[in-house]
Amino acid sequence: MALSEIDRNLLERCLQRKPRAWEDFVDRFLGLIVHVVDHTTKARNIPLGADERDDLCAEVLLTLIRNDFAVLRHFRGQSSLATYLTVIARRVVVHEILKRVPPQQPLSESVEAEASSEVADALQRIEDREEIEQLLQELPARDAEIVRMYHLEGKSYREISQSTGVAQNTIGPVLSRARTRMRQASVDQPTA
Repeated sequence: MALSEIDRNLLERCLQRKPRAWEDFVDRFLGLIVHVVDHTTKARNIPLGADERDDLCAEVLLTLIRNDFAVLRHFRGQSSLATYLTVIARRVVVHEILKRVPPQQPLSESVEAEASSEVADALQRIEDREEIEQLLQELPARDAEIVRMYHLEGKSYREISQSTGVAQNTIGPVLSRARTRMRQASVDQPTA
C-alpha cells in the first residue's frame, strides 16, 4: 500500500514545521504507536504498567522528532506511513526493552537473541525497504498481505485471521513458506 495523500500532506507539514502539524501527526498515529508498544511487549511476556507504556510511546515519538525529524525525512513513501511507523516503533520498543532490563536480571539467551535479531531485522527492513517491497510483490497477494500484517504491522495470528479470513492455524505455515520464498528470491537477485 502506497503513501496516501492525507499522510503525504501531514508528513510535509511536519517536516516544514507548520503550525499544529506535529499535534495532528500525534493525533493520527498515537493509537498505532500504543498498539505496537502493547503488542511488542505482550509478545515478549513483558508486563507493562500505564507509566511504562507512556514512557515507551514517548520514546518512539522522541525518536521521530530527534535530529530535525531525521527518521521521518528518511521515509521514501514506498509503503504506507503507518507501516513505516510500525517498524520504527517496534525497533524502538525492542531497543528500550533491552536497555531497561536490569543487569542482575539478564534475559535468557533465547529471548536476548530474539530481541537482538528483531532489532537487526527491523533495521535491515528499513534500509532495504525497496528490496522488500519488490520481494513481497513476488509472493502471491494473500501471502504478501499476511507477511506485511505480521512482520510490518505487528498483528497477531488471530488478528490476521480475522482480517483476511485465513484460518489461524494456517498463518504460521504461510509465513514460513513466504520467508523461504523471499530468502530464495533475494539470493537469486543480481547484485548491483
